[in-house]
Amino acid sequence: MARLNVNPTRVELTRLKERLDLASRGHKLLKDKQDELMRQFISLIRENNELRNEVEEKIEAGMKSYAIASALLHDNFLSEVMTTPSQSVSLNIDQENIMNIRVPQMNFNYEDTPDDVSDILYGYLNSNGELDLAIEQMLDVMPRMLELAEVEKRCQMMADEIEKTRRRVNALEYMTIPQLEETIYFIEMKLEEDERAEITRLIKVKDMGD
Repeated sequence: MARLNVNPTRVELTRLKERLDLASRGHKLLKDKQDELMRQFISLIRENNELRNEVEEKIEAGMKSYAIASALLHDNFLSEVMTTPSQSVSLNIDQENIMNIRVPQMNFNYEDTPDDVSDILYGYLNSNGELDLAIEQMLDVMPRMLELAEVEKRCQMMADEIEKTRRRVNALEYMTIPQLEETIYFIEMKLEEDERAEITRLIKVKDMGD
């Protein structure tokens, strides 16, 4: 590790020791932050996997019900049902601060939300139970899909922050701190050498005077 290019003086030695103390404290704080980020990240990954499995199972069940319904119903009727919205939905995105990371908080706002699938506006003459079940399953999975999107975005942002923190920790641990320690050692050795040389010179001057 190459030492810093500085003048070997006591003033510089004091300044470098202060920098080393600051870098060491910063390294500890960043390491603690990295550990806490990793702990929360692992917890989020578990939550993400559970949510994804749940969402995929519900979507698969809904698609199976829809496939059965579509095999028994007229295409024009299905097209009309699926293209005519029965309610309005808006998405609100707020922010939450986690370890200085502003992660999203998402919420659906339903307008004229149906109490159940029977309130959705389509006729029963050409319908069947499988279509009702498919729509009910898809309505049920929507909030969980939004929650999954939120958790996945949080995972992505925390992974980015962990990587940034890791680079800063490594830079301090393997470059900045060793450079400072080596430079401090060099200055201390140089000052001791100069001090010994000065003592030797004074002794010679004294001997010459005697």
